[in-house]
Amino acid sequence: MKPVILTPEQIDLFNRQGYLVVEQLIDHEETEAYRKIYNAFLQGEIDAGANRSDLGIGLGDNKSVENITQIMWPSDFVPGILDKAYHQRALGIARQLQGDDMSMDFDMLIDKAPHTNTPTPWHQDAAYWINMPDKRAVSCWLALDDATIDNGCMWYVPGSHLLPLRPHTSAGGKGGALRCEASESEGIGIGIAAGSCILHHGQTLHYSRGNSTGSHRRAYIINFRPADMIELERAQGFDHGRSGGAADRKVRTKN
Repeated sequence: MKPVILTPEQIDLFNRQGYLVVEQLIDHEETEAYRKIYNAFLQGEIDAGANRSDLGIGLGDNKSVENITQIMWPSDFVPGILDKAYHQRALGIARQLQGDDMSMDFDMLIDKAPHTNTPTPWHQDAAYWINMPDKRAVSCWLALDDATIDNGCMWYVPGSHLLPLRPHTSAGGKGGALRCEASESEGIGIGIAAGSCILHHGQTLHYSRGNSTGSHRRAYIINFRPADMIELERAQGFDHGRSGGAADRKVRTKN
């Protein structure tokens, strides 16, 4: 399996702006294989149980479908997936960006169903997590469909990871989403092709519009952080929904 080797310029860009696009992390054949796995979750062929929820409850008008389907820890349900191309290449990139001690903290699927028009509120991932003494963290957001402005591509505020965490509050829905004050005028929308990915720091401010198109917008996300910080999380009972409970969702209003 051929690894992805970043250039010094790419690493510097990530450090300065808090995100980095890597085109064609996986090829067409690999993308199709992940789509089949993804669809098995969406169609219920793989039952994720309490690990499946609608992050968009109360944020959208469509009550007949899941607006923003979130499935935590898909790797727990698919034997061998951790050894496949996406997880291995993403881990290699995370270590180049944030250090050789980076390990997978958790993975998740987030799907925006057709015509649901439900935005994911502006937030920083660190607002969902317990406070860690070592704040290195990077998420890899892999597009399994072409991600566009109209179907909910990612928007980022460049350099926001270098500033204090913004105050976050509940977005008001029952899906557990958090939000902070921000606007598109601060950020930039980044469309990417299926099979490409964006890596962002745990404190980088981001959001996505709702999906107004007739197709799904499927994304597979893996988060990485230092191995000893993962051990510290687990010792405190924080497992990013692996146990299927909502008790480990925290609202943090200060760094």
